[in-house]
Amino acid sequence: MDTVLDSLPDDAETLRAMLLIERATNAEIKARTVALTAELERLQAQAARYEHIIAQLRRLTFGKRSEQMDKDQLQLALEDLQQGAAEIEAQEEKDDPQLRTHRTRQRRASRPSLPGHLPRVDVVIEPKTTACPCCAGAMHRIGEDVSERLDVVPAQYQVIVTHRPKYACRACEGKVVQAPAPARLIEGGLPTERMVANVLVAKYADHTPLYRQAQGLARQGIEIDRSTLAFWTGYAAAELEPLWRHMRESLLSGDHLFVDETRAPVLDPGRGRTKTDYFWTLARDDRPWNGADPPAVVYTYAPGRGADHAVSLLKDFSGVLQTDGYAVYQGLAKARNDVVLAQCWAHARRKFFDLAKGGSAPIATEALARISQLYVVEADVRGHEPPVRLAARAEKSAPLIEALKSWLEDRRAQIRGGSPTAEAIRYALSRWAGLTRFLEDGRIELDTNAVERAMRPIALNRKNSLFAGSDEGAHHWAILATLIECCKLHAVNPQAYLEDILTRLVNGHPQSKIDQLTPWAWRQASAG
Repeated sequence: MDTVLDSLPDDAETLRAMLLIERATNAEIKARTVALTAELERLQAQAARYEHIIAQLRRLTFGKRSEQMDKDQLQLALEDLQQGAAEIEAQEEKDDPQLRTHRTRQRRASRPSLPGHLPRVDVVIEPKTTACPCCAGAMHRIGEDVSERLDVVPAQYQVIVTHRPKYACRACEGKVVQAPAPARLIEGGLPTERMVANVLVAKYADHTPLYRQAQGLARQGIEIDRSTLAFWTGYAAAELEPLWRHMRESLLSGDHLFVDETRAPVLDPGRGRTKTDYFWTLARDDRPWNGADPPAVVYTYAPGRGADHAVSLLKDFSGVLQTDGYAVYQGLAKARNDVVLAQCWAHARRKFFDLAKGGSAPIATEALARISQLYVVEADVRGHEPPVRLAARAEKSAPLIEALKSWLEDRRAQIRGGSPTAEAIRYALSRWAGLTRFLEDGRIELDTNAVERAMRPIALNRKNSLFAGSDEGAHHWAILATLIECCKLHAVNPQAYLEDILTRLVNGHPQSKIDQLTPWAWRQASAG
C-alpha cells in the first residue's frame, strides 16, 4: 500500500511549490478563523443586549403586578428601551454595509405615507455634468428617483421631496448619469436631520417626553408613534457619542475642574421600582479669571455614587478639583498626589443658613455675616487675572479667614457637641484645608456654583420625565444633555447646532477634526 511519502513528487521545485501552497492555505484558514471568532463575539454581545431589552419589556408588560407600570410610566420606560435597540441597529449597520442596504429597503417598504395636506418643498439634485462619459454628447432625461422625508420648520411641518433626475445618452446604450442620493442619519427612514434635532431639543432642552411629542404631531394630522421617535433619538445619540467622548476627554485633560453628582432615577423592572443611579457632572468655567478655555459641562451616567465611579471617571485628570464636601472626593485626593482638592464655601454657608432661617440663631447669623465678607472680596476681583485675584485675597481675605477660624473654634468649645450648630461648625473646620485653597491659587473659585447651575436642567428633566427607562436611555440622556447645555453656555441655538452637526457627521466628517463640532467651535465658525 502506498504511503503519503510515496505519493510525493521527487522534484524539489514541485515539493517547494506544494509547501508554499500549504503554508498559504493554513495562513488563510487561520485568518478566517480569527475573523469569524471576532464576528461571533460581536454577535453574542449584541444578542445579550437584545435579550436584556426583551426581558425588561416582558417584565414591564407581563410581570408581577408589583413590576408592572401604569400607562404613562410605561410610555416613558419604552422610549429608552427602544433607544437602546436603535443604538444596537445603528452600530450593526456601520459594521455591515449589506445589512444597512437590506434594512434601508425594509424601512422604505414599511414606513407610513406622509399626509397630503403638508406643503412639499422640491429639491432637485442634478449630476455635476450631463455630458455622456463616453462621447461627451448631451444626455436626455429618462426618469428620476423621488423620495419623501418628514421635515420641520418652527410651527410648521413640511415634506422634503427630493428629485434625482436620470440622464441617458441617445448614442451610447446603457450609459446613465444620476446624482448620488444624499447621506441621511437614518437611511430609508422618514425624518430629516432637522426633524431629529427638533425631537432632541424638545425632549432634552424643553423637557417634553416623546409620548407628548407624538401627541402634538397627531394634532397636526401626522401619525408618528412614540416608539418611532425613540428610534430616531437612539440613532442620533449613537452618532453623537464620539463627540461627547471627545468633549469629556477635553475637560479631563485640563488642570482645573468642577465636579458634582446628581440623582438619575432609572427603571428597574425586576424590583418593581426605579433604582437611584447618578449623573456625574464635570464643569469647566474659566471666565472669572479670564482663562482661555471655553466654558463647558459634560454629564456621565453611572449606576452608583461610590468611590469606584469617581476613580474611574477622574483617572486621567490631574490638577485642582473643586467639589462639595462629599467624602469620596476627599478619599480620591488622599490617594493621589496629583489631585488637589478645593472645597465649596456655599455648602459650608448653607449649613448656617438653614439654622438662621429657622429663627433665633445668633452664632449661625454671625457666621453668615463673616462668610459674606469673603464674597464681597470675590465680587471685586471677578474677571481679573489670577495674580491680581491672589494678591487681593492675600491682603483682604486671608485676615478674614484667620479670624473666622479662631471664632469658629471658640464657639465650638462653648456649645453642646451634639447640637446642629456644632455640626455646622465641625463641617467647616473639618474641611478647612480645602475651603482655604483659594488663597493659594487665583484660578480657584470660592464655591462650586458653576457645576451646581449645570445640574439644574437635569433636575427639571427628571421632574418632567420621572425617570430614565433603562441604562441605555440614561446614557443617551447624558450625551444629549451635554451638547444642549454647552449650547446654552455659548448662546448657541441647539436646534440649528444639532441639525448642522448631525448633517456633517452623516456626510463623513473626519474624526481627526471632531473638535470643530463642539458648540464653542461651531459658534466661532458661524460668527466668522
